[in-house]
Amino acid sequence: MRVAAIVVGFVLAATLADAADAPAYLVAGYKALFSCSATFLAHRTPEQIKEFELTGIYRDYEPVMEKLPPSQVDMKAGTVSVTYDAGQPARIAKFNGRLGCVLLPPMAAGTIALPRVALPTAPDRTNEAWPMGDVLPQAPMTGDLNGKPLARTIARAFDGQTYGAGARTSAVIIVKDDAIVAEKYALGTDIDVPQRTWSVAKSIMGVLIGIAARDGLLKADQPAELKAWAAPGDPRATIRIVDLMRMSSGLEAGPAGNRTDDVYFGGGRVIDHALTHDLVAMPNTRWFYANDDALALSYLLRTRLHNDKTYLAYPYEKLFRRIGMMHTTAETDWDGTFILSSQVWTTARDLARFGMLLVNDGVWQGQRILPEDWVKLMATPAPMQPPEKRHDGSDLPGYGGDVWLFGPRHGLPEGTFAAMGNRGQYVVVVPSRKVVIVRRGFDGDGVRFAIDKFSADMLKALQ
Repeated sequence: MRVAAIVVGFVLAATLADAADAPAYLVAGYKALFSCSATFLAHRTPEQIKEFELTGIYRDYEPVMEKLPPSQVDMKAGTVSVTYDAGQPARIAKFNGRLGCVLLPPMAAGTIALPRVALPTAPDRTNEAWPMGDVLPQAPMTGDLNGKPLARTIARAFDGQTYGAGARTSAVIIVKDDAIVAEKYALGTDIDVPQRTWSVAKSIMGVLIGIAARDGLLKADQPAELKAWAAPGDPRATIRIVDLMRMSSGLEAGPAGNRTDDVYFGGGRVIDHALTHDLVAMPNTRWFYANDDALALSYLLRTRLHNDKTYLAYPYEKLFRRIGMMHTTAETDWDGTFILSSQVWTTARDLARFGMLLVNDGVWQGQRILPEDWVKLMATPAPMQPPEKRHDGSDLPGYGGDVWLFGPRHGLPEGTFAAMGNRGQYVVVVPSRKVVIVRRGFDGDGVRFAIDKFSADMLKALQ
């Protein structure tokens, strides 16, 4: 019954998306936010933004997106405006410095006080050696068809056919024993051009919660203790931090928990959406993939730090800068809560660094970043698991704590796990082989890059 309910949820979400177009204000919010981040963080041209960021998106968004007028970009003010209704104010996204772009709520005036964070200027590590810098001891393999198995496999990742019809790969990086052995880019991407992580951000959230545990701010098996759930008799008070990491909170999440459009594209606040759902199953008795579980963790971290300036600096000081992720930006809602279920912009190399931290059990260049048992916690199967098959019959990985789990039934070594996100974002970690596989993409809605097959082929090519 549990599996059937999950599968029906996925099918119902697709049916609803096909049945009606999305509201124009949401689609305009999508366009404003993505155009803002791609302009000010990735420095993409309007033509590139249209081709890569605004096509291949949710099917219920595409018909509306095609009808919207061009974005109005004000480089001096740092704003992107999108008109969707002659009788309503435009949707506005504003560049907010080190915190990337913020989508303002509908009808918002330009006087909203956005969250601010002051960080010391990041050191320029461009000319330093990998992994803290970008200088490699030797040029990595690029995927040119030169007869070598590794190069051939990489080239096939970009052919738009072998690992998924219509797949659009923008980057592949292969790390073995902490060294980049292969790297290739396409679609206007390079080592310093970031893309949105989508749900790879959930794994970043899981690591930040681990860092907070090492800092003594929390324990995984303790209740979340969020004020919104603290009224006498509120059953949500029993939800533990680890339940949120495992997608087993039991909170209602709609027909498809991966569609939190009100927060992502509507300009809604995390606190108003992620913490307000009813409990519909006892914690740790049901698996249901829900963005709101990760968003609740982000707000929880904010409450445990007791200081918003400390919170806004936390991902940068405690993770990104410590492991050389200098091209990574975590974005917030307009109220100052990180949308760490999806809204991080980063490069393929920074994701390779993130994968290296995990493949090395939370240790970075001899310095322990995560508690000794944290990566094990993330990579251990949760008590409640997703179905083994998607509704189309393909294999679905298992789930741990904010990571997906692969193994022999996927043709991969036992203990393999991955951070995965929409439109083909993957960081595959193979601890037994000391290998990290990063694949970035602009895959269209309904296109699935076969990351399990690609990873298995890469491991064979590396032998």
